[in-house]
Amino acid sequence: MQSSIQNKHPLKPVLITGNVEISPNVFVISWKREGDFDPGQVVKITAALNDAPRIYSICSGNREENISVLFNVKPGGVLTPHLSQMKPGELIYVSEPYGSFSSDESAAWWIATGTGIAPFYSMIRSGRFQNKKLLHGVSYANQFYFEDYLQEVLGSNYICCCSRDKNGVHFPGRITDYLQGLSELPKADKYYLCGQALMVVEVRDLLIQKGVPYSQIYAEIFF
Repeated sequence: MQSSIQNKHPLKPVLITGNVEISPNVFVISWKREGDFDPGQVVKITAALNDAPRIYSICSGNREENISVLFNVKPGGVLTPHLSQMKPGELIYVSEPYGSFSSDESAAWWIATGTGIAPFYSMIRSGRFQNKKLLHGVSYANQFYFEDYLQEVLGSNYICCCSRDKNGVHFPGRITDYLQGLSELPKADKYYLCGQALMVVEVRDLLIQKGVPYSQIYAEIFF
């Protein structure tokens, strides 16, 4: 099975052009873009061909010079501790972008936790943010990656939900708390969820309880 998946999305060597720590143990790593991609797509990455690649959403815009992905360092992980230490000019192995998690021009809610913000940030950087509301849920305020830019572009359509830091600036609770407090949700809007499996399941169930049709909900799960 692994062989067939690998053959479907073959890896090629690329030179790292940047690797920046934007928050404690959270990095944006980049390499030169060689072709088009649809915002919301993913790539496979590994630092060594003998190691199984991991899948990451692209977080850069589709007309930027480089492709970038956002990742957090997982203690004891095979890839991310090593990836975080790599420098521009070193080789990594990546696949071509693929996947179908893409938002059209319809009115939509984008709902993310942690690094699940990546595909939505790519869509925004690509200019696809009209009629969109972005909810980002994290534990601590320093995990609102790209906050200043998102606030500037989206204004009141950018909602930060912070479950542990009560600073009076962000909504004090989880995304589910925020959604639960709304009297109603637009039934005709689309809802895109990206994050850990538990969040996706909880938010999806909550949306359905509030009358959002299942067919209007789209999910990308981070492992």
